[in-house]
Amino acid sequence: MPEISRFYGIVIKMYYNDHNPPHFHAEYGDANLVVSIESLAVIEGRLPRRATGMVMEWAAQHQTELRNAWDQARNMDPLDRVDPLS
Repeated sequence: MPEISRFYGIVIKMYYNDHNPPHFHAEYGDANLVVSIESLAVIEGRLPRRATGMVMEWAAQHQTELRNAWDQARNMDPLDRVDPLS
């Protein structure tokens, strides 16, 4: 699964040709979270509270780039990197 961003030990990834709804995966240590790109709701999984907050803040800042990356992944195109949380 291609990595599209990394910050504070959190790795953001997207699968190629993944199922709907549009979403991304966040990993922090052994914990995983799947987040909807459109609603920014947690679809499944759990991260520590602070890490979840950072993921949600980052996703809100980069929702357009996440939509673009989703489209690239669905088309099996190389995924653009998304800037980390600053």
